Amino acid sequence: MSTENEGTAVPPAPSAPPVPVDTPAASPQNAPEAAHPGPEPAPQHTGSAPESSWPPPPPPATPSYADAGPVGATGGDGTHGAAGFGGAGWGTPYPQVQPQPQAPRQGGRRGGLVAGALVAALVAGGLGGGLGYTLAKNDDGSSTTVAATDSGGDFKRDPGTVAAVADRALPSTVTIEAASSSGEGGTGTGFVFDTEGHIVTNNHVVAEAVDGGKVTATFPDGKKYDAEVVGNAQGYDVAVIKLENKPSDLKPLPLGNSDRVAVGDSTIAIGAPFGLSNTVTTGIISAKNRPVASSDGTGSQASYMSALQTDASINPGNSGGPLLDAKGNVIGINSAIQSSGNGGFGSGQAGSIGLGFAIPINQAKYVAQELIRTGKPVYAKIGASVSLEDTTDGAKITDTGAGGAEAVEEGGPADKAGLRPGDVITKLDDTVIDSGPTLIGEIWTHKPGDKVEITYERDGRTDTVEVTLGSRVGDS
Repeated sequence: MSTENEGTAVPPAPSAPPVPVDTPAASPQNAPEAAHPGPEPAPQHTGSAPESSWPPPPPPATPSYADAGPVGATGGDGTHGAAGFGGAGWGTPYPQVQPQPQAPRQGGRRGGLVAGALVAALVAGGLGGGLGYTLAKNDDGSSTTVAATDSGGDFKRDPGTVAAVADRALPSTVTIEAASSSGEGGTGTGFVFDTEGHIVTNNHVVAEAVDGGKVTATFPDGKKYDAEVVGNAQGYDVAVIKLENKPSDLKPLPLGNSDRVAVGDSTIAIGAPFGLSNTVTTGIISAKNRPVASSDGTGSQASYMSALQTDASINPGNSGGPLLDAKGNVIGINSAIQSSGNGGFGSGQAGSIGLGFAIPINQAKYVAQELIRTGKPVYAKIGASVSLEDTTDGAKITDTGAGGAEAVEEGGPADKAGLRPGDVITKLDDTVIDSGPTLIGEIWTHKPGDKVEITYERDGRTDTVEVTLGSRVGDS
């Protein structure tokens, strides 16, 4: 199975998703790695990347969006990354996933193909209309059709229906166009976060415009506003922009509680797939706590999330858009997809196969608030370097960090809890840890200062310790 990412390098995914202790094994339909074997793993190397080495080294190059192929399994200079801050590799058997491209590029051949498809549809419609007119003209008057008493526009959409939720949410969802100073960029989605004009989206949607670029946000009514990037978090893949000359009638979308989401809950996704703004799709939550690694859009950074998985149709351009529950509350930010082939009106971009991934809103809310407050992201950490090699046994604390640094930060959270090099972390609270990247993703769902229980193995014995998470500010 190939994976797609707008021509950027992306770390492979972990060998298996973490599951709660008392949860039965996932069913075959929720285990894409079983149904679709991942690419062959790249050779493993040795080395380390301590927690202080953000950004992580770039992962091995991968084919472009139009020519996707197997992705390598190692990250940076080897197979080690920092628990709680850093790391760039995943185990290969689990399918790799990529962030939604910031958007299809405007103009060019793709625009012609899209227009051609739409024209073809209109021509077919015209033919059908002409045929219907001819048949009606030759009718003998003995019609058996039944006329509706009300037109579609007169129907009452009860609260909780998809139409009612979309009607309320669409006015607070924007299509974002971001471009660098050289004009490179694309299209994504965002939603109104507060009445001050802050819009939340993905980092990879606005990454091109962070340094001197241009950002605009267009509402469904066609009104377009210039915006500036307030802050961006590459590791979380979250960014906040602020509208200039904001309208006075902004209506923030209500934020739900992603911790209370259950598998099977209805979902509604809003975005601009392939540039088609204000598109609404529906589905369900098909899995929770899915470990996902993705690129930030430049290939030099990696982001990690313990994602909500949904089968609502998500495509390039949906990135940064809201994933809503049946009541219209935001439960996640659409961020990544798993795809198996190319498509998209002949563009070479891959489309949805029913495996989309969203950043849980509880995590995104905290990140957005920090970005608005200080302009910089804050990451939780344990202060230890862990192996990123392909394994299902847990996250092993390495013997040394990058450049010969200590694998366990002196005086850090792990050190205070008595963790040592060689320990293998197998659980964080009730979540099974199968690899270093999975541990990083789980740590980042917490805030600095949170207390967590870490279960680890040492010399054949299992023990559990309480760790108070430390913090790190910024991506560099």
